Amino acid sequence: MFYRSFLFLLFPLLSAFASNPMIVAHRGSSHEAPENTLPAFELAWEQGADAVEGDFLLTKDNQIVCFHDKDTKRLTGQKLVVAQTSFANLQKLDVGKWKNEKFRGTRMPLISDVFATIPQGKKIFVEVKCGPEIVEPLIKEIEKSGLKDDQVVLICFNQEVIEQFKMMRPQHKAYWLCRIKKKEGEWMPSINKILSTLKDCQADGLDSYFAIPEDYTKAVLDSGYEWHAWTVNDPQVAKELVGRSISSITTDRPMEIRKAL
Repeated sequence: MFYRSFLFLLFPLLSAFASNPMIVAHRGSSHEAPENTLPAFELAWEQGADAVEGDFLLTKDNQIVCFHDKDTKRLTGQKLVVAQTSFANLQKLDVGKWKNEKFRGTRMPLISDVFATIPQGKKIFVEVKCGPEIVEPLIKEIEKSGLKDDQVVLICFNQEVIEQFKMMRPQHKAYWLCRIKKKEGEWMPSINKILSTLKDCQADGLDSYFAIPEDYTKAVLDSGYEWHAWTVNDPQVAKELVGRSISSITTDRPMEIRKAL
């Protein structure tokens, strides 16, 4: 009798815990630290993030760097196209002082540097910002990292990247990034297009902007896929998404969203 009563009391607590989505720090804890830098990722871990998300590009000399834009103008004031520049030259740029003087001297990290920050049991969402040419170098870096298969997740807007990655590393999760927008009263792309794309590229789920119709997310989930969303900085919005069975919430403010949930 006591055992049954104990389970009755415990079950709601376990259910609530299980429904909590992963908190993914967008480009690290990028509200407080410069995006896609080691200080941002390290702060995210200190703030209790379940995972970090970072953007990755291939340099001229085939190195994988953590950087969002195709060129360096926005964050450094100097325009170098990442794909046309060696890692050694990119390392000369300061990618931290734009955020705050205390981050002066911060350099662009390699993916291996970012992998090295990931604690046991935590994850990284690797957003590929270029094409399929990065897949083989990426797999080599994953193999060298010592991370477990479930710790590395691929996300990308490019369906070909996901397809090639899943073909070579099916043991990793991969989510298709998709911008879903309302145009002339219609949501685009259609839900049928989204579902067919997920199937064609062998994705494990959809990673979208959070403000999409509930029938979209229901159709994705009913079809056996996961749903993840970005970029959620409003605690109330985060609470509402929990009720829609979301798997992860990507945010610039991981500590604030964690506390809210």
